[in-house]
Amino acid sequence: MIFDTVNYTLVSVFFLLILYPLYFIIIASISNPDYVNIGAITFWPRGITLEGYQRTIREASVWRGYRNTMLYTVLGTTINVSLTMTAGYALSRKELAGRSVIMRLIVFTMLFSGGLIPTYLIVKGLGMTNTIWAMVIPNAVSAWNLIIARTYLQQSIPQELLEASLVDGCSYARFFWEVVVPLSGAIIAVLALLYSVAHWNSFFTGLIYLQDYAKYPLQLILRDILLGYQTSGAADDAKTVQEMQRIADLMKYALILVASLPVMVLYPFLQRYFVKGVMVGAIKG
Repeated sequence: MIFDTVNYTLVSVFFLLILYPLYFIIIASISNPDYVNIGAITFWPRGITLEGYQRTIREASVWRGYRNTMLYTVLGTTINVSLTMTAGYALSRKELAGRSVIMRLIVFTMLFSGGLIPTYLIVKGLGMTNTIWAMVIPNAVSAWNLIIARTYLQQSIPQELLEASLVDGCSYARFFWEVVVPLSGAIIAVLALLYSVAHWNSFFTGLIYLQDYAKYPLQLILRDILLGYQTSGAADDAKTVQEMQRIADLMKYALILVASLPVMVLYPFLQRYFVKGVMVGAIKG
């Protein structure tokens, strides 16, 4: 009983510590920014206002950024999961010649990378700059996610199942699509969640490879909105500068929630698959 009490107490404290920043963003987004700036907001909102959300909704660029990010996320995640699953399955099979060497090369990329300039030159040389492909192709496969997928498939798909299928005349491709994929729902959900969150939060990739404002992802749009409000009054009188800064502070927390809402809605539905897939995929094979 003492152990359970201490355990539940510690878990509850950690839960509140994790939950409070999100709660603070919510109450700050509907509070007067003057109270937020002086630290008067702790547990309850003060000077309740929805002006931040109203201004965010009226920004046409926010909806354009949503559309672009949704496109990049859906297309990119589809490519990511497809390549990671097929590569992970191939590397999990013992009959693949040289798979140990291939895995060592993949792990090597986690320790050393070519750097920003060589990567940019390759993307530019392939004609992908300022296109949708620059957002989804350069990071098509994550070495870490590939290792998780390979380990999961190695542990969950027995060799005997493949041998029985081959005896019945099943090809490797048909075995993958009709047997492996249906049995790999957990790891596919994990990969989809990891990749989609990475695409949704992608900021640096768009900053480097995109020049057309109409193709900017949501994160870049939000940055430009805040910077625009912070600098638009720089040449005017002090009162205007102060008002622009107030509007930027007002929209800041609303924009954070607007950008985070899809991920917060998606995660609860994939949580059980996420825990199961990561735990199985993390077992050393």
